[in-house]
Amino acid sequence: MAKIKGAVVIDSERCKGCELCVEACPSDVLGMSPKVNTKGYHYSEMVNDDACIGCAACGYVCPDACVTVYKVRID
Repeated sequence: MAKIKGAVVIDSERCKGCELCVEACPSDVLGMSPKVNTKGYHYSEMVNDDACIGCAACGYVCPDACVTVYKVRID
């Protein structure tokens, strides 16, 4: 049976740093970057890549549609 791994891509320039995606993640994959975007906001990023299960909870709660979740099948 194939295993599914997730990958999260965040548009850092659109992110306002509300942290809703960080709180929604059941696997603690996301965290806030110490860097800021051009608007001065700390943006979210993947901090624990291997733990992502591709559930897309982060994408559902993002009010600015900054989060894209991909599912990758691993054989």
